[in-house]
Amino acid sequence: MSDAIKSKSVPIDPAKVPQRELSTGATMPAVGLGTFGSDHVTAGQVAEAVTGAAAVGYRHFDCASVYGNEPEVGASLQAILRNGIKREELWITSKLWNDKHGENDVIASCRKSLADLRLDYLDLYLIHWPFPNFHPPHCDVTSRSPDARPYIHENYMKTWRKMEELVGLGLVRHIGTSNMTVPKLKLVLRDARIKPAVNEMELHPHFQQPELFKFVLDNGIQPIGYCPIGSPGRPERDRTPEDTTPTEDPVIREIAQRHGINAAEVCIKWAVQRGQTPIPFSVHHYRENLECVTSDPLTGEEMRAIAAIDRNCRLIKGQVFLWKDGQTWEALWDTNGEVTPP
Repeated sequence: MSDAIKSKSVPIDPAKVPQRELSTGATMPAVGLGTFGSDHVTAGQVAEAVTGAAAVGYRHFDCASVYGNEPEVGASLQAILRNGIKREELWITSKLWNDKHGENDVIASCRKSLADLRLDYLDLYLIHWPFPNFHPPHCDVTSRSPDARPYIHENYMKTWRKMEELVGLGLVRHIGTSNMTVPKLKLVLRDARIKPAVNEMELHPHFQQPELFKFVLDNGIQPIGYCPIGSPGRPERDRTPEDTTPTEDPVIREIAQRHGINAAEVCIKWAVQRGQTPIPFSVHHYRENLECVTSDPLTGEEMRAIAAIDRNCRLIKGQVFLWKDGQTWEALWDTNGEVTPP
């Protein structure tokens, strides 16, 4: 057996993976496996990826009820724990979906995710989107719900109070936000009893969100970055003509060639060294995505070169959550610096 093949058969030591310290003092692995399989990966394939990822050294798994695969992922987690990995070695996240923001739904939805994932507690539970707007699975981006609502802070805080209650019940260790903006987070930080531990947000070399990134770090909130390589597997319905692909950027490709790795690994190295926690999903390349952050870091010059290729290119625009006819997706993201009014 060649040395290269041998090295691929040896698990990556989880202790070599960088860690993030949260405001509570808890630590979270700085690379996780996302479990959104989009439209082209079955729940069974996602579950197999979770099993394989744990075997090669992953300890952080990012789940959500809306992904439709928590029962299958839960079976994998149960097998992982039976095989000797301790529960306290894992970091498991799930998320509250938009149609469960009601005060009577939050705790029940969390309990459902716990039952599906076969866990007694979650390390992190997020409000997936700040909008309580339902849309059917696989709908087109032009789809609009007649019951769609804007962000109403008083209502969001009612949901947040129930998230805080989950901590008191011992069902979750940390709570956090996702797909938020600076204006919305300012209001939450003002009114929350338990501050968000993390904010999950789209982050990749072509969408670096410097203002929001700095804001969360300045306020003791850890940024978790989805779409860290530009989400090449995202559904066709989520694509627009102006989208760009960071893994095809000449700067990323040149750095990849210099290090003898692929472009996706450059994006993940950059993310971890910048200070965010990427959660790439892959059925086949999850080992490389973890292993790349344990050695051969990017140079300061390379980090600066990537900082210079930000194109402000948001890939996940959230059009289905719009609440008025004639709105553009920018209304969801408070681009004028204030929460978009109803």
